[in-house]
Amino acid sequence: MQRITDTVKHLLILNVIFYLGMQFIPVMYDYLSLHFPLNDDFYFWQVFSHMFMHSPQSMMHILFNMLALWMFGTPLEQMWGRKKFLFFYFSSGLGAVLLPWAIDFYQFNSVLQELASAGFSKEYVLDILNQGKYNLEWENIIPMDEFQKFNRIFYTTGVGASGCIMGLLAAFGISFPNAKLALIFLPIPIKAKYFIPIFLGYEIFAGVSGGVSVLGMNIAHFAHVGGALTGGLIAWYWKNNQFKRWN
Repeated sequence: MQRITDTVKHLLILNVIFYLGMQFIPVMYDYLSLHFPLNDDFYFWQVFSHMFMHSPQSMMHILFNMLALWMFGTPLEQMWGRKKFLFFYFSSGLGAVLLPWAIDFYQFNSVLQELASAGFSKEYVLDILNQGKYNLEWENIIPMDEFQKFNRIFYTTGVGASGCIMGLLAAFGISFPNAKLALIFLPIPIKAKYFIPIFLGYEIFAGVSGGVSVLGMNIAHFAHVGGALTGGLIAWYWKNNQFKRWN
């Protein structure tokens, strides 16, 4: 068993503290989970705080993420050092925020524009949504599937270190391409240089096709893709430019 590095250990402890704190102080979930920026419940710190929050309905969410943090984070911190590792970790987490936001804003604003063309101002629509209501006339303007997506984007909250973990997974594959990994649903060892593209391809396909619910949780596939792409690009750049260790 590989010895856990200090930064990975501290991140594990912080995630557990946040998870336990949420069990005793439920309001933490509302204030620290990531909300859509046009929602009145959005606060700037959620961009970072949501990375330490996990689904209160399933302990498996935090267990899987923390196991992956230990497995992939430890060798990367040993190679990079603490400062470089932390920069990488939070950069991957930010990438996991920005890609879904770009997609969500495009889809949300498309519907918002349809409503504006029908005479409903942006300010009016956002005010109604922030009250947790909707105008019955909207159902005659927007197709039901678009309306459901519109509401999902506005009200869904995001939690979890998965974006950061996906960045670590991508970096591990780039740094240790011949290391063998195994999928849970396909327990056959596969070299990391093949595993990562397969897994990333699955995430993209699942995101485009609408995603799936696992253990009662809705999986943010494009957040996973954003974290993996950000982490992969950084790791690739560092590897090819031979960055020095940040002490």
